[in-house]
Amino acid sequence: MIYKTISLLLIGFFFFTINSRFSYKPESIKLTETVVNNSIEAKVAAVYNHLMTNNFMLPNKISFTKAMEGYYKLKEKGIIQKDILTLVDYSLSSNENRLWVIDLKNNIILYQSLVSHGRNSGNEFAANFSNKPESYKSSLGFYLTGETYYGKHGYSLRLDGLEKGINSNARARAIVVHGADYVSENFVKQNGRLGRSLGCLALKQGLTKEVIDTIKDKSCLFVYYPS
Repeated sequence: MIYKTISLLLIGFFFFTINSRFSYKPESIKLTETVVNNSIEAKVAAVYNHLMTNNFMLPNKISFTKAMEGYYKLKEKGIIQKDILTLVDYSLSSNENRLWVIDLKNNIILYQSLVSHGRNSGNEFAANFSNKPESYKSSLGFYLTGETYYGKHGYSLRLDGLEKGINSNARARAIVVHGADYVSENFVKQNGRLGRSLGCLALKQGLTKEVIDTIKDKSCLFVYYPS
């Protein structure tokens, strides 16, 4: 009886040892996540610190970091196919150039521009956002750029929202990139703020075609707001 008890104890100890050696521990998982996150942060910081401005202003580092983190994840999943990032920072006044188009392959800012927000999102500053049809508000988050077309605003670019409940109704709402005469420095001087859209990303008419042709066909577009 004693020998049987000792044998059972030895077997139990053996399996406990094996299980302890080869099982995943929460601490090791957290450590791995920390290493990965630190690696991404370091990579983003390196891109930001060496970004060629092309005589444009650098975007805010916080909004840029958020954009790049999403860009890397979407790139890894094969969702985006171009090394182009469009960043819109709605924490800024509509009177400022708050849209950037960045070539991440050559690490250079290609464009910086005025861009509208939805008329129900705010006046000079955007503060309210929605994914609901006919809300006439802007939607935040990550988008995949789609195909071009000619509509009532001329040459335009369709967008697909990638975040459920945040911007997933973008295509159904016809949230697109297009040009508008109410997006200009003269409009700001006359009205004290930029003109507003029904939720679309409206650009300066003279710049619209260049920007659309650069970012169309599955590049990453991110609309940021500190919330």
